[in-house]
Amino acid sequence: MRAVVQRVSHARVLVESGGEAALPAPGGGQGTGAEPAAGTRPGPGSRLAGEIGPGFCVLLSVGPGDTVATADHLAERVARLRICADPAGRMNLDLEQSGGAVLVVSQFTLHADTSRGHRPSFLGAAPPDLARNLYESFVHALERRGLTVATGEFGALMQVELVNQGPVTLVLTSGEGPWRADAG
Repeated sequence: MRAVVQRVSHARVLVESGGEAALPAPGGGQGTGAEPAAGTRPGPGSRLAGEIGPGFCVLLSVGPGDTVATADHLAERVARLRICADPAGRMNLDLEQSGGAVLVVSQFTLHADTSRGHRPSFLGAAPPDLARNLYESFVHALERRGLTVATGEFGALMQVELVNQGPVTLVLTSGEGPWRADAG
């Protein structure tokens, strides 16, 4: 699994009318979420899928070798990240301590391979059935920890709007070898 975790003061995800998949995923990708260009507006018929105040926006991608144990482990890592401000303004609190929520959005493009040419390959993403199950397992694992969780709509064309606080953005992986973008 791969996750981009952004500390936010506000985030929401809108599902485009029809909710059709945003990108075809040869190899079975999982749907997408992306920040809209400045000034873009949701199309007519778009609907709000999920919204949070302060907390984390997590863009989540599932790989073919991931398991429920992987989802639980990564959810624990996200829940315990001490990147929320304490009264002194230091990144010292986790989500529970700060009262924050989580917006989880599926984003198979985090498993893109861009090593050859200019067209990314998404063959490294899990097939849709596995990806959906583990995405839901990740969400449920956060909920079991007592966190408030909102979600996008798996496999839908979405617009993710967020205000990154800090900005603070971390890249996490779990259950796979090192990822060049992963610092730890």
